[in-house]
Formats: sequence, structure tokens, C-alpha cells
Amino acid sequence: MAGDETSDPNDSAEDVHRLVKQRMEKATRIRDAGLNPYANDFRPEVSCHEFAARYGEADAEQLAKVTTVCTVAGRVMTMRQMGKATFLTLRDATGDLQIFLKKDRLGDIPYEHIKVMDLGDIVGVAGTPMRTKTGELTLVADGFRVLTKSLRPLPDKFHGLHDVEQRYRQRYVDLIVNPDVRRVFRTRARIVRGVQQFLDARGFLEVETPILQELAGGAAARPFVTHHNTLAQDLYLRIAVELYLKRLVVGGIERVYEIGRNFRNEGVSTRHNPEFTMMEVYQAYATYADMMDLTEDLVCELVDNLHGRGVLPFGEREVDFARPWRRAPIATLVGEHLKVGEDLVGIDSVARALALSVGHTATPDEPLHICLRALTDEEAERLIPGIKPGSEPVVARAKAALAAGGADFWTELGRSLDSAWRSDTTLFPPGRDDTTAKLTRVSKTSDFDDDTGEISRVPRPVDPMRARRRDLALAILYAVFDHEVERTLTNPTFITDFPVAVSPLARKRDNDVAVTDRFELIVAGMECANAFSELNDPVDQRERFLAQLRERERGDAEAHEMDEDYVRALEVGMPPTAGLGLGIDRLVMILTNQQSIRDVILFPQLRREGR
Repeated sequence: MAGDETSDPNDSAEDVHRLVKQRMEKATRIRDAGLNPYANDFRPEVSCHEFAARYGEADAEQLAKVTTVCTVAGRVMTMRQMGKATFLTLRDATGDLQIFLKKDRLGDIPYEHIKVMDLGDIVGVAGTPMRTKTGELTLVADGFRVLTKSLRPLPDKFHGLHDVEQRYRQRYVDLIVNPDVRRVFRTRARIVRGVQQFLDARGFLEVETPILQELAGGAAARPFVTHHNTLAQDLYLRIAVELYLKRLVVGGIERVYEIGRNFRNEGVSTRHNPEFTMMEVYQAYATYADMMDLTEDLVCELVDNLHGRGVLPFGEREVDFARPWRRAPIATLVGEHLKVGEDLVGIDSVARALALSVGHTATPDEPLHICLRALTDEEAERLIPGIKPGSEPVVARAKAALAAGGADFWTELGRSLDSAWRSDTTLFPPGRDDTTAKLTRVSKTSDFDDDTGEISRVPRPVDPMRARRRDLALAILYAVFDHEVERTLTNPTFITDFPVAVSPLARKRDNDVAVTDRFELIVAGMECANAFSELNDPVDQRERFLAQLRERERGDAEAHEMDEDYVRALEVGMPPTAGLGLGIDRLVMILTNQQSIRDVILFPQLRREGR
């Protein structure tokens, strides 16, 4: 029958146009009958789910005695005509319901209206419940009307909407034909509400901060730029909410959070979308260890509320959320991955780090760029082996030295840096380096007590040269972790001991100034959260901003700009504070077993159609 017409992925534009024209003709026939094919005077009394809840336990005999008329509305998803009877499947926001249209019950003229009804039409139905011979709960119609005439056919049920880009581009169709997609986004709403309830119950205040900002700060990312005509100045879509929230902590709002959109002018992948949702929370008089506890409590509560079990599938993996979650320094994890036979947590040799990193970073020259970020131009000219004088930027000449240096370049570079930054043996003689000594109940330089997990705050003398070697060595190992190790971690793991070089807003550790009090949470091979004890020393913060400016001058468009107002806020005084950023999209991916971030964002960014 005509009402069964649907679209096939192989239909040409001409075929679709023909179907649309036929449906437009049916809309005209509805008007000719004195009805509006786009009516707005029908009010359903029950949803499909409520109808099933009300009558789902009753048997056929009990239903036969029901005289209460129910009205429902929804979209026609299937249609089967058998002479003088027609079965429809009606779908609303809550589920599906079978509808039975009988000619001898409706009458000849109303039953003829089936001829102007198509799959995809939104109809209103009034009737009473019954059970079919197969036992299916059904609403027997006493009357029905087309409320919205669908002009464009839905995909047929065999082929469905399988083209991935078409699903994202026409999300409205995806939601109609794929109930699982609707379930994902309902779950997403529950997750966001669960985060809010969790934080509200702990005294945090939810706020909103500017999306248009004079400076793009709080992260290392390329921003989107726009222009405000009245102010005659460029503005940026925010890349993070961090710096505004910390201003609020300065102002006395000691527990604060925001769930909002960030925008980064970067690549698109299964884990990245230019527009994404983050939750950031800040708590005064707390440390990053407190944020670990809060994160673990929050995620485990969400897992329990949503699933009632602690082991969840994620693609081909199984993620076990059983507590306690592992907490491990990045260097330790790199050592395990590379099977070096030693714990690298106390590493302080650039040469050793470079030797381990060769062949294990995203690009062959990445370790050189990491070294350059740690060097002034004068130091680079002096310490990089084989670099030649010239008018070209130091970065270009350093890369030329790498290309000409062959296999020995990394060995020579490591030796050069270790030698230039060797410790003063009169102040820090070998054998009494307190930075690597094992203290009571504390393992090496790790921040955590082996038995209790408590933070060690034992004062240690600062060897600036060793700290510099160690910071660079850890930055190089972090590149290995980021490229190879992160994706291997399935169960929730807090990674710690980030070098200062990659943490421009984090507080240095009291007993190991080469690293920061920072962690990232890795689940199912991807970063889900980032947190640290906040840097509240305005002098240190200004110095780190200046170092970032040097990198911008060398061409790093993602380096942080100087934010004078934020430094001024720190000069007013921010209490000891810890902060956490949690990626809502990635968390939803994990808790709903979706492999692409596009499957948890209703309208992901796509290339313009036809390009």
C-alpha cells in the first residue's frame, strides 16, 4: 500500500522527490476533507509507556471489560494492512505501542483516511486496550487523525540510517529510528544531573562564567577568534573555565563549579570535538589528593546509580571500577611499559630519558622540541650539538642539527644537558641527595605513602640543577606516556608526578620541585579528568606565564598568554586550593559504551555538506 513507502539509502534524489510529491498530494487531500494536516488541537492523555504500565499486567479477559477511552499520540513506525484491519506501531518519547484499526469499528469514511497516512506521520489515536491472539498489548482505535503530515520518508527498517555522517547530520531522523540513541542522551542527562546533585550535596555553588573572553586562558589550546563590533576588539571563545572560577575562590566562594561548553580550534576525532562539555570544580583548603577522592567518589556513585554493577563493557574492553583505583607516577608506568627493569620515578638524567624515548614519541623530533622549551635561545645555541650560527630561528637550526647529527645526536644532546646542569657537589654531595632518599613510610620521591596513601610533606633541600634535569627528563617521559602508554590503561588509573614543564598552572610539590601536585584520570585508554593543587604564588605564576610567552614567540600558538588580571587576583590572595576538570562527553562515552564522542554529542561538528 502507498502508506508503506520509505526511503532506501540507494534512492536517487529523483526518487526521494517523487515520494515527497506524493505525500504533498496526500496533505492536500487531508485539507480537502476539511482537516488540517498540521493540527494543534489534540492532547494525548497518556504516553505509550504509561499505557503499558497501566494495562501491562492485565490479561485479555480483564482488558475486554475496560471501557475507559485513552488518547495517545506518536509517530507511525510500521504499518500492516490486512483487508479491513490495519496494525500500526506508534512511537512517542517513551516507547512503542501497537494500534489496531478496524473498519467495522471506525466506520467506512474514517477508515479510508488510512490511504492518506504514511510511515513517519504523527497521529493521534483514541481507543481502549486489548490483547491480540499472540498476547501483545494493543490499543483498539475508536478514532484517529493525522496531526503532522511527514513529507520526507523515513529510512526503511531494513537498511535503516547506517551512513554514520548522515546519522550525525540528520540527528532528528537518527533519534526517530534508533531508540538506543535516545537512551544514550537520556543517560547523558542523568549523568549531568547526577554530577550536579553530587556537588550540590557537598556545598559547592554552581555558577556561569563568560564564554567570550579577552584572553583564551586556562589550557594549552588554539582558540576560536571572533570580533565584537561595538567594542572594536577581538574576543575568544573560551578554551577553559579555570581562571574565572579561581577568581571566584579569591573572592571568597570557596567551593564552586561550572558545567559548560569549551571551544578549541583543533582536530576532530573519535575523542575530540571542537565544542565540548567540561565540569570544573574548585575547593579551597584542599589538595589534589582530595580531588582524587572526590573524583573516585563521584564516578563510582554514577556507575552504581546507572548500572548497579562495577564492571562495564567499553568496546572490546571491560572496565572495572572497583575501589581503590590505582595511583601511579607517570615515570613508573613508562618504565613498566618499556620493561626497563627499574622504577624511573626518581629519574634525573636527560640522557637516560632521551635514550628511552627514541622511537616511542608521536614524532621523531618531539624530544628535541621538549628540550627546546626548557632552554633559552642562548642555551640552545650553546648546548645543542651541531647547531650552526645563522639568522634562521633557533628552532629551525636545531632541527637541522638533528637531521645532520645521525644516531649519535640524542646521546650527545643528553650528555650536553646533564653536564651543563650538573649539581654543585659541595652543596649536594653524592650519597646525601635527600630528594631521592627513602624516608620513613615514603617510597622514593613518590608523593604517596606506600601503606596509607597519605601525602608526604617532608621538607627536602632544593638542588636547582637536579630539579632542572629532572623536570626535563620527566617531560620527555611524559611524551612517551602520551603516545604509547595512556591507551593501554583500561581500569581507572590516577597518573601523577607531572613535570612543571607541562603544568603551567599547577603547584610545585614541596618535597620535589621538579614535579607538580597534579593528576590525570585515565579510563579505557583516554584521559577523562585533570586536576591539581593550584598554583597560588603570584610571582611563580608570572614567571611561568613569561616562559609560555617565549614559546609563543617561537611559534607555539597553543602556549598560554600573559593574564595580568589573573596574576593581580593571585596578588590579592587565593587560599590553598585544588581544582578538577572532568570531561563530561568522555565520561558519557564510557558509561554508555559509545566508541565515538560524536555518539554522545547531539549535533557534533561536521564538514559543511557537499564539501
